[in-house]
Amino acid sequence: MPTETFEFQVEARQLLQLMIHSVYSNKDVFLRELVSNASDALDKLRLAALKDDLPGADVSDLHIEIETDDEARTLTVRDNGIGMSYDEVGRLIGTIANSGTAQFAKELREAQDEGGAEGLIGQFGVGFYSGFMVADEMTLVTRHAGEGHGTRWSSRGEGTYTLETVEDAPQGTSVTLHLKPADSDDQLHDYTSAWTIKDIVKRYSDFITWPIRLLPKKTADGTEGADEAEPETLNSMKALWARSREEVSDDEYHELYKHISHDWREPLETIRLQAEGTFEYQALLFVPSHAPHDLYTQGYKRGVQLYVKRVFIMDDCEALLPPYLRFVKGVVDAADLSLNVSREILQQDRHIRMMQRRLTKKILSTVKDMMTSAPDRYATFWREFGSVLKEGLLSDTDNRDALLAVASFASTHADGEPTTLAGYVERMKDGQEDIYYLTGETRESIENSPHMEAFRAKGIEVLLLTDPVDEVWVDVVGEFDGKRLRSVAKGEVDLGTEDDTRADEEREKQGEEYAALLGWMKEQLGADIKEVRLSSRLTVSPACIVSDADDLTPALENMYRAMGQEVPAAQRILELNPGHLLVKGLNQAYREREDRTGLAETAELLHGLAVLAEGGRPKEPGRFVKLVADHLERSL
Repeated sequence: MPTETFEFQVEARQLLQLMIHSVYSNKDVFLRELVSNASDALDKLRLAALKDDLPGADVSDLHIEIETDDEARTLTVRDNGIGMSYDEVGRLIGTIANSGTAQFAKELREAQDEGGAEGLIGQFGVGFYSGFMVADEMTLVTRHAGEGHGTRWSSRGEGTYTLETVEDAPQGTSVTLHLKPADSDDQLHDYTSAWTIKDIVKRYSDFITWPIRLLPKKTADGTEGADEAEPETLNSMKALWARSREEVSDDEYHELYKHISHDWREPLETIRLQAEGTFEYQALLFVPSHAPHDLYTQGYKRGVQLYVKRVFIMDDCEALLPPYLRFVKGVVDAADLSLNVSREILQQDRHIRMMQRRLTKKILSTVKDMMTSAPDRYATFWREFGSVLKEGLLSDTDNRDALLAVASFASTHADGEPTTLAGYVERMKDGQEDIYYLTGETRESIENSPHMEAFRAKGIEVLLLTDPVDEVWVDVVGEFDGKRLRSVAKGEVDLGTEDDTRADEEREKQGEEYAALLGWMKEQLGADIKEVRLSSRLTVSPACIVSDADDLTPALENMYRAMGQEVPAAQRILELNPGHLLVKGLNQAYREREDRTGLAETAELLHGLAVLAEGGRPKEPGRFVKLVADHLERSL
């Protein structure tokens, strides 16, 4: 097949130019990425061979080789792993379209600090292209195990690449970087130096389970130097999870995390677990310090790596952790699972289910320990992952109490710090029976809601819930520690007074005084509302809109509709503040006037203002604006 030339897509060309010309203080990450890719290819070949999927594959000496040439200024990373077919090269290497190119390019431009820029490389799956940070040209030669011919890919990173079929390619993949001149302004290290290569591999890839061999350099006449005749293995190849805690440093843990997560930053927490007995396994898990950009997208790859007897089985094993812990990365190495295990079998395997229960409890207990032993780290954890963890309150009834114990929420408590539910209960006033909350889009919108007025006046603490999942879990959970979770925007509120008898008499008197107005307003507003009644939750605002105790909130209705579910719109309740001058004046005018045309408009305005106050919009915004303008004009 003749050599074919292709063009990168526009976004891919922009990305390549960003990577080539952006200034990184640490370009060494390119070697880490190439070695990681080679390690993945070896893992895949080993697994395929164990399953007899590639009977003709050579698995006798799986390894990674690094070779440098001073005169040619080249660096080659070679593996004898599973390799790629011609079509796979075109799809996986020839394009970056599936790697979130546009988002990567945007975030790369915005990343000003060193760690931010470097961390984006592996995160977006473009590690292969990081080679252009140190190379003017890259060449890849690969042959898929079991196939008779290979493929060569080549590019200078300037908008095009070439593909051709080659007949003499060995099994696996070889990536050759034609390095930039040694005297380049941005070339800080000599990547043909054996010392540099050894240092980078030891720092980033010492835990790789396959031998990484540095080949002896060639002399000027092309022969090997006498003092460097043998390849040198650069990595220890020790599985960190199989070593004792005393043998492993924090730096080694962190480098393993970076390798498997493609996150440049250090993890927030490292969790080790060793189970012994009838079923043995080891786990090394990591909680990231930052939520990945695609944590809430449908295509997010979740799960941890699964090994059996230190043999890699699969990435992203979803069955080992519940979806609400999808941000956790790590390794689980089981002793008794079948090497031929499939994803379908995993869903049914009782050992897998047992491991999931144990791992979940261990992670949640670690988070609980952080609350007391490392409050700053806990605060970071909850800020980054609290929203996703609360999803477990809907799906994981077995661990619901543990999840409630580690959850924290913004509230109106005086110190302004997030509170646990247990902390809220400890501060409840004498006689208070419920845990009060209010949901909304932002803390500011909740704090300014009319529903909060009576609670603020009486000093009763209210939880301020702003995550979309909060709309759902409070109804599903229902209570904590025997205390009912109750929205301040639903049902009737009776906060009591120091003199309940006098208060009851006052409410009864107001009820009689306003009864006619309330009935008339219900007729005027018609189907827009279910009821008009006097409010005990308002102290400043003239009116507010509330739901019945068992009704869905408007936000929850919108959420269900967005998911394609039919939800009939619930009629809301309009509450009036009998102590407000506007409401008093409306009542007096209603009782004194026979022509109530203008009062009907005032009633409509009052309802519209209440809708706006809770973040909604009037049914007919144009008419509402005209009514406001007309009333303002008449008041001048």
